[in-house]
Amino acid sequence: MSAALRATTWEISESEDECHSETKTESVTFIVESVDTQCSDDTTSPTLASTDEPSQDHNLSPPRVPRSKSPCPPLGPGSLSPCPDRKRRSRDHTEAEQLKAKQKRDARDDQRAARAIEKEERKREQQGRKKLAEHMRSLRPENCLKSLTICIDPAVLQHNGSDFLLDRLSTSGWRFVIDSQSLPQTICWTRELAQPGEDGCGSVEEDQVSWVLDLADFIDVVISVKEVLRSDEGPSGRSLLAGMLEFLNGNANKVVTLLVIGSQMNSASAWSAPSLQAQIGMEDLDMEEVMVYLQLCRNVSVSFFRDWQAVTDHLVGVTKALSKRPSRQLAERGGLPFCADGPWASGVQVKKEGAGLRQVWNRQVQQLNRVSVAVATAVTASYPSPHLLLQAYGSLESVEQRRKLLAPLSVTSEGRERRVGPDISSRIYRCLSEPNPEMGLD
Repeated sequence: MSAALRATTWEISESEDECHSETKTESVTFIVESVDTQCSDDTTSPTLASTDEPSQDHNLSPPRVPRSKSPCPPLGPGSLSPCPDRKRRSRDHTEAEQLKAKQKRDARDDQRAARAIEKEERKREQQGRKKLAEHMRSLRPENCLKSLTICIDPAVLQHNGSDFLLDRLSTSGWRFVIDSQSLPQTICWTRELAQPGEDGCGSVEEDQVSWVLDLADFIDVVISVKEVLRSDEGPSGRSLLAGMLEFLNGNANKVVTLLVIGSQMNSASAWSAPSLQAQIGMEDLDMEEVMVYLQLCRNVSVSFFRDWQAVTDHLVGVTKALSKRPSRQLAERGGLPFCADGPWASGVQVKKEGAGLRQVWNRQVQQLNRVSVAVATAVTASYPSPHLLLQAYGSLESVEQRRKLLAPLSVTSEGRERRVGPDISSRIYRCLSEPNPEMGLD
């Protein structure tokens, strides 16, 4: 009975191989049948028992363990050696590879950050160059003229003929405003330009101020100046001169120009005109004293005009001059204003390997009087350095031959060929060989 139960348990076991499933089922069935027969009949043939015994032992054997697919067999309880087929990396080798991979990632991150920074710098440089280019374009006279605004005091329009000025400004398309000024009867200018490095526009007040006066007002100013010169005291508070001096004290950088309208003389003969002297009651010496006081002490100039047409032409000329001022100031900022423009304004750059020395030698020859670029090029082409020319001078015996050494050299200028000549050849020799620095070359 126990054998039958054990066989039944083995039948439901899932550890058997599929290849022996059919044999096991037959064996278990045979055993069950023999057990039933044994229960029904107490007599059992010894022959049958003997024949079934080997089969029973075969069927009651424990199930086979399936062979592992791994090439490495499992380690026993007492085994310490690793699998020979499997290659394991050591901890040091793994850490080294991880460190190397981390270094590569850090290097890539650094490169990305450096490229991003470089890209941002290039972007900022491009924006800076763009703003600078826009600022430079705004400094051109034609663009600066559009940004100028002529500010006219309402008292100026009370003069007869002032409509001519408004018509001229409207026709030209220039901007002008009618607004009260700190000094009455004056005309001033403001300029709006975009400042480099800033997003907004700044308003700049020009230093020129034109004070429009008729002949009667100018006589009042002259009388006030003469009183100041005689008494060494300030003018009275109600005079025009007192208002002008108060304005100049508060605006020291302003330059005031008196525009006197109604005079039949020009500015050169106005002071010596008998009619003006008769109106003012002063002599030529007195008028010169007034001129000196206004120009030297107060930086005020005086101009006389016949009518408003002449005044308008003067104001238009001042406006155009103010539009050209920013570009001229920028051009004069780099160097002295009397330096010549063109290639002479900048020197020749000589590199470490010596590139540019021949151009320096050519420029030195051109500095001599009446030596043109073509002549200097012919000399430097035959003798690329001063040392070679001095060697050529040393190979000659007489001084006369040295003076005429460069005379037969051919010079091509404007499609014509000529020689250097004995005069230039002699001056070049004298420049290189004369020990007296005070000696003239011509």
